[in-house]
Amino acid sequence: MKDDLGIVCRVCGLIQQRIENIFEINWKKRKQSHRTYAPEPRNYNELEATTSPSGNILQVVPSALSIHSQHSEQMKPHQVEGFNFLVKNLADENNPGGCILAHAPGSGKTFMLISFVQSFLARYPAGRPLIILPKGILATWRTEFVHWQIKDMPIPLFDFYSSKANTRSEQLKVLNLWEEKRSILLLGYHQFACIVSDRNTYKIEAVMCRDKLLKVPSLVILDEGHTPRNEQTDLLTALGSIRTPRKVVLSGTLFQNHVREVFNILNLVRPKFLKMEKPRAIVKRILSKVDMLGKSARSKYTSDKYFYDVVEGNLKKDADGKMRVMIIQNLRELTANVLHYYKGELLEELPGLVDFTVFLNMSTEQENILRSLVRLDNFSRKTACSAVYLHPCLKNIQNVEGKNRDIAVQKIDSIIKSGIDIKVGAKAKFIYNLLCLSEAAGEKVLVFSRYLNPLVFLEMLLIRMKGWKPEVHMFKLNGKSTQEQRDKAVERFNHSADAKVLFGSIKACGEGISLVGASRVVILEVQENPSVTRQAIGRAFRPGQSRMVHCYRLVAADSPEEEDHMTASGKEWKSKMWFEWNELCSSDDFELAAVDISESGDRFLEHEALRQDVKSLYRR
Repeated sequence: MKDDLGIVCRVCGLIQQRIENIFEINWKKRKQSHRTYAPEPRNYNELEATTSPSGNILQVVPSALSIHSQHSEQMKPHQVEGFNFLVKNLADENNPGGCILAHAPGSGKTFMLISFVQSFLARYPAGRPLIILPKGILATWRTEFVHWQIKDMPIPLFDFYSSKANTRSEQLKVLNLWEEKRSILLLGYHQFACIVSDRNTYKIEAVMCRDKLLKVPSLVILDEGHTPRNEQTDLLTALGSIRTPRKVVLSGTLFQNHVREVFNILNLVRPKFLKMEKPRAIVKRILSKVDMLGKSARSKYTSDKYFYDVVEGNLKKDADGKMRVMIIQNLRELTANVLHYYKGELLEELPGLVDFTVFLNMSTEQENILRSLVRLDNFSRKTACSAVYLHPCLKNIQNVEGKNRDIAVQKIDSIIKSGIDIKVGAKAKFIYNLLCLSEAAGEKVLVFSRYLNPLVFLEMLLIRMKGWKPEVHMFKLNGKSTQEQRDKAVERFNHSADAKVLFGSIKACGEGISLVGASRVVILEVQENPSVTRQAIGRAFRPGQSRMVHCYRLVAADSPEEEDHMTASGKEWKSKMWFEWNELCSSDDFELAAVDISESGDRFLEHEALRQDVKSLYRR
């Protein structure tokens, strides 16, 4: 018997009888109800109030907040745990607060939150949920809401995109509709920040839009909630200005670059988190042990920044083992009540994931060009080198926008039409051969890049060398794609037998969408933020995938890209130590394992066409 789940098999985790059935919690409205009148306007966050934000009299629904029977049979054990974790934090009548759900990409966070929101509105009819998310996945949320809609409780969904509300007066009309009746508002991060940061006090509509977004919400859900992690941006400040304490951050990749970013998010859902009584005591305990062991001469009563530095330093590979274990155990205790972590064991039910890092030998021509780029500044050198790693013919093609973008595309087109030798481009040759093998095997491929020019180059190359047609054999997604174009591309790529490859901007389509039609994933450049790569792989390796997924992270051997690889690996290592380490783990469990290419188990890599340029191979 588990208090949060019910009667559970201790071997396989099967739930024989759910907790809500054992205690006979009635989710639906009780027949009896009562009306009361608030003597004066109530705070929007006092959800027990019987008046809506618009002042209408509402019936109070006194039943407990629990999973609706229409959803309960569909929920996995980790989703039930997550739902109960939300109830514990958000539905606390005396001290409600925010929390974080750090569940692996593809583990069903959207369904869990949709179920919770509908239960929340049944318990608190005056509530007004606000869901803030990346613009590109708004359509996915709308589709999921329709799919999981509770039959006897239709809830309208509002957003500015489908309403085509581009001006403040049009947006105010949408916000008024959301405020007046039980409904949900979906909003992009950029739109939210623009409205809240709009200081145009001469326009009453701008002021009213801002006030409504900050005062009306009674529940705020931040999907891909690692987005506002930087304390120097207006977005984090704007989100922190929302009055309700009920904020939920959803993230499949909570740890991005640094420890302080995680605590920025903790401070968002629980303001001044480290200053609260229990966290403050744990922080003092950690710092006192650091001082006792002679690791610092600093006082125990130091700044938050010093604490972040202590944690960051002791999560590194070369840190003292005993100190690291102590800090990890205390971090888990520190965040136990506010952070629910799920590694993604559900994904183990899929056919599997093989995640390779492939070091490729560059051609002599590539090496010569790279030596000539050392005089450039760091940013220019990285972008130029990235193009050369793909193929040396791209050495003078800049990653630009606007009119210059069209010029760059014309240059690439001209270069390819003039004829190129694909053999002198290590990454271009690898991808071309991989696509040929995938075509023969009937598999589809995703190719992700940080930049657009490499994707344009590969698309034009395949048009010329294989005669593939855009929107038939090849598809692309980037930040300029409209929602209609994105939906169409995803649908046709996943379901068309003619589809071969999808080229994607790793930032524009690395979150939220399902591309399970593909079973091979290529990451063209090293991403210094490893969570970006993990999100990209999660587009194919997620529920609905019927094949084994193979991922190839390409690295130019003996180049500056190796340094970027080491930086990213260090960040990935720290994330795993914080969230996945246990007493049975050793430090080596999170290291990359060298693999003999002949024993890789991947028939593609063992083919001569792919293996000829591989210097070394590693597997996660």
